[in-house]
Amino acid sequence: MSKQDKLEELKKAVKSYPDFPKPGIIFWDLFSILSNPSASTLLKEILIDTAKTICPPVEVVVGLDARGFLLGPLISLELNIPFVPIRKKGKLPGKVQSYKYELEYGEATVEIQEESIKAGQIVLVVDDLLATGGTLGAACELVKKLGGTVSKCLVVMELPALNGRKKIPADVISLMEF
Repeated sequence: MSKQDKLEELKKAVKSYPDFPKPGIIFWDLFSILSNPSASTLLKEILIDTAKTICPPVEVVVGLDARGFLLGPLISLELNIPFVPIRKKGKLPGKVQSYKYELEYGEATVEIQEESIKAGQIVLVVDDLLATGGTLGAACELVKKLGGTVSKCLVVMELPALNGRKKIPADVISLMEF
């Protein structure tokens, strides 16, 4: 099965929920893929194959709270490299670096453990969805604060109408657009 065929199968497996979490929003659900073993297997294959083609080779995978925690370890284990979480404020122990960013409805803060990325390491940032770009952009800034270099951001789904890519200071690979 070609990559394009796999992506078409994945797209069919994605469920959407209108007016969630509030009226006017369409929620595109990664869990509908993960609850389908054959679609989940296809997603894993595509994520790993994509990560293997990134040059220079990735040295650390960063996953965003919370769905990036499901995707990032699949890649890092296959590539035999570290997985590092970026979490919402107050959820990580030890010394952390924080980054506050604007949301369409307020502010949010994300954090990363200070010693999780070494200066000069090549980083892949992974999440399920690129919408407005706030969280993914904040993750890139945190990696930069620690001296790492974001080579690529890899997302399963993108909502291009929201122009989130404009906030991302790295190349974005999106598997599907809605």
